[in-house]
Amino acid sequence: MKFTSILLAGVLSATSLIGMNTIAYADNTGRVAAAGALGSVVGATVGRQLGGESGAMIGATIGGAGGSAAASDKRSRTESAVGGGLGAAGGYTVGRNTGVRNGDLIGAAVGAAGGAALGNKIAKDKAEEKAEKARRDRIAARNARYNKWNDRNWQRVNYKPKHHHKHYYRD
Repeated sequence: MKFTSILLAGVLSATSLIGMNTIAYADNTGRVAAAGALGSVVGATVGRQLGGESGAMIGATIGGAGGSAAASDKRSRTESAVGGGLGAAGGYTVGRNTGVRNGDLIGAAVGAAGGAALGNKIAKDKAEEKAEKARRDRIAARNARYNKWNDRNWQRVNYKPKHHHKHYYRD
């Protein structure tokens, strides 16, 4: 029994490594989703062998978070890991209650993939929003040179126009 569980974990790990190489040319969201799904399945399988049903749920969570974090770039790693872990835990729970054979593993894989993709999308949107704000701030700073409040004929204190007199010196 122990030998078959070790063999199964090794086969799933090798499959996940081969799968990561074949989808390496996918876009970042697809790669993160696939890695989170494979990690959650491996984690649930190993966790079930070590600690029963609760161990499987913990393993699916850790595997989904680890797989999606490993496949994402450093700017979106946290959001992808949180999404993959929460999606794997929720998917495992829903899949276990469906009554389908291996429904818990299927649910963990689908949940981790969806959660990791959603977390990655949130991170991308946040980065785009930050870049847009920086661009708006740069434009505002550039325009502030020409739109000064205390410009030419206005005083800052009492808003009355200054009366500039030009003095001409004549001989």
